[in-house]
Amino acid sequence: MVDCPAWSCASGHGTCRPPLDLPTGPVRGGLAVLHGSHAEQRSWFLYAHLARLLPPAGIAVLRYDRRPRVDGHDVPLTAQADDAAAALDLLRGYVGDAPVGLWGFSQGSWAAAVTAARHPVDFLLLVGSSGVSPAVQMRYGTAEQLRRHGYGDADLAELDRLRRLAEAYLRGQLPRAVAQAELDVAVTRPWFPLVYLPPELPEPGSWADLDFDPEPVFARSRCPVLLCYGETDAWTPIDASVAAWRRARGDGDLTVARLAGCDHAPTLGEGDTAASISGQYERVLLEWLDERLPAGR
Repeated sequence: MVDCPAWSCASGHGTCRPPLDLPTGPVRGGLAVLHGSHAEQRSWFLYAHLARLLPPAGIAVLRYDRRPRVDGHDVPLTAQADDAAAALDLLRGYVGDAPVGLWGFSQGSWAAAVTAARHPVDFLLLVGSSGVSPAVQMRYGTAEQLRRHGYGDADLAELDRLRRLAEAYLRGQLPRAVAQAELDVAVTRPWFPLVYLPPELPEPGSWADLDFDPEPVFARSRCPVLLCYGETDAWTPIDASVAAWRRARGDGDLTVARLAGCDHAPTLGEGDTAASISGQYERVLLEWLDERLPAGR
């Protein structure tokens, strides 16, 4: 592993020296790692796993911390894409003309697609890539949380109404008092900790990517894409997402892998350690890359 030169994300939010894990032999390609929404540090186990798995296959891996949230608001996808583009430029300085790509998990798969639509990228490796908007994805994911905890149709209907009212308020389409009154009732429900809403509504417009439509963005990225989904993913509507990718890409190079025994992350039993990472996931990544990257130089 080497330390890259001190590097600032595109907005100037902080400076870091991101680690770059290089192959000891011929360089076949390079990969920059993009973040899940709640896995912001470059040391997170799925990112560190890539830095161990891929360099022996000739692929350099660049990891960096995601830029910090401002006033508790999530980092907009366009800002994440700006940082990813800067990371790719840095990576190219080390791997030369070898192909470079992006790996993205969950929210990071949206950011990777935005990057690929705006900047040259040779391949995308995406885990849990959602083909619906963040609003729709969170409706799906929170409803699935309630189902898995044994709540019934009445609770699911109340949750759906709550999230739709909150979305309307955040778009500026509904008075705060109306949405907050509904939220005040929901806070008393035993399932409220599962719905990922704050007890007090933020300001309208604070969720910048609420209605981000990924399908047109998918259509603008023409590089080969590997999509990995855990077969019981609780946060991504898999069928709708794959359908969006297929509509967008037509006859393009698109591979879909369903990972047995995995949920949203590519781990067995919903584990959160390197030891729980799916062997099938590792094989899929290595075989897919081996088929598409040159022998190295």
